[in-house]
Amino acid sequence: MHNFEGGPRRTRAASSNGSDEGQRKAARVTTHTDLTGKVAVVTGSGRGLGLAYAKALAAAGAAVVVNDVDREAAESAAKQIADAGGRAVALAAAVGPTETAEALVAAAVESFGRLDVMVTNAGVLRDRVLWKMSDEDFDTVIDVHLRGTFTCVRAAVNRMREQGEGGRVIVAGSPAGQRGNFGQTNYAAAKAGIAAMARTWAMELAKAQITVNAVIPVAATAMTRTIPVFAPHIEALENEGKPLPDSLRKGEGFGTAEDVAGLVVYLASDASAEVTGQCIGIGGDKLALWSHPQEVSVAYADGGWSAEAIAGIWPVSVGRAQQTYGIPAPQL
Repeated sequence: MHNFEGGPRRTRAASSNGSDEGQRKAARVTTHTDLTGKVAVVTGSGRGLGLAYAKALAAAGAAVVVNDVDREAAESAAKQIADAGGRAVALAAAVGPTETAEALVAAAVESFGRLDVMVTNAGVLRDRVLWKMSDEDFDTVIDVHLRGTFTCVRAAVNRMREQGEGGRVIVAGSPAGQRGNFGQTNYAAAKAGIAAMARTWAMELAKAQITVNAVIPVAATAMTRTIPVFAPHIEALENEGKPLPDSLRKGEGFGTAEDVAGLVVYLASDASAEVTGQCIGIGGDKLALWSHPQEVSVAYADGGWSAEAIAGIWPVSVGRAQQTYGIPAPQL
């Protein structure tokens, strides 16, 4: 584990209309989302979305434990935070095992004295259609995403409950977990499981004042770079600094990793104290609240349902409300 600490952090005051009331409103907003004195762990934060989250949390005042399987990436991320005036330590390890989860919590406590926020972002892809997906493809993705989220959150909430001051758990979902996606049996299953765990944990941890929410990001990352319709825009953004067009930012709700980070800071802050058990989408200029699965059509029969009775009523009753599935294709 490596410690990185920068000098005094400088922040720019929020703009207002110049009136006393405007200044008071700006001050309230700044106070509510200020994370000074908080300590956060962000898994998979050596690059991409995780790096954006770690930087944003540090900029808001939190001390951060940066984690990545790539040691150089983790240490570079922590150094970037320190160079910007923040505080960070780097711990290189693959998430999934309980040992990694406990080491991350220990790093937070040993380096900064406590733990307030756990952000589980680490992930991998092993995309294959069902009949070509190996056991290893399936197990690797489930182990990192689903088990890694479970072990890290379990370790984190044990510490938070011991501290007795509440806490924030922010897990990473995906549109694939909400709707399914071609070639992603393993990934979609893991992300759907994470959303279900978030709802379950929100109930279990409510008494301890620990909130649990899932972020559903849509952003330019190494994962989305492989999608043909997004690829040229991501390449232009990274190589030429060309902003993403409105057709992506507004039409598809697709943006940069930095566009997502504000939601993570909000969910880590006191301002979100009443928000828990939710799946919240963000990307580009779009912010959205996903619905929970619920019954959309119901029918009853005295004595229950035979196969023949279901066949007769399905097309004219319950079956008329069949739901769509899969992530809609981008309309560019």
